[in-house]
Amino acid sequence: MKAVFFVIVAAAVVAASGCRDISKPPVAEEVALSDSADQIIFDGRFFATKSGVRTGLMRADTMFIFNDNSKFLLRRITGEFSTETGAPNGTIRADHGTYDRRTRILDGYGNVVVTSTAGDRLSSNHLRYTEAADEISSDSAYTIVRKGDTSRGVGFRSDPNLRDFRCLASCRGAANVPVNTVNP
Repeated sequence: MKAVFFVIVAAAVVAASGCRDISKPPVAEEVALSDSADQIIFDGRFFATKSGVRTGLMRADTMFIFNDNSKFLLRRITGEFSTETGAPNGTIRADHGTYDRRTRILDGYGNVVVTSTAGDRLSSNHLRYTEAADEISSDSAYTIVRKGDTSRGVGFRSDPNLRDFRCLASCRGAANVPVNTVNP
């Protein structure tokens, strides 16, 4: 009888010890941007310049600022390019990006779209805008639609208004060519 009592008590102790929750609380694997940023700006704006003349206005839904105000991480970017005389020179939109104030380079990522004043539309997953040269470029795949003509390739260089556009590799396209008819 004592042996049966001892076995029942031992089974109860083992069962009770198995019910303890010894798991650790969850820990985030990465530091949140808001925890490490020097500054956070909502609905932020900054100007692009060339030789001291404004060549664009860039906006972001959220700006995370790092490295003594020199590195910006941007969310939901929109921008307007302008010529040195202030005339419109195209627009840009991207899901997110980075801006380096020292090099004055904006990199846009995710659903990047540049629209010229003539309505030409360039889309890519990555685009770089270099303020000093007032140039957009990429080494990623792109599609550009101009007046119904579609061109594709990998890598390009252009002005922000898509006038001086150069494909760098794998260039191909489809064009709508009007057929001249002769009246009998």
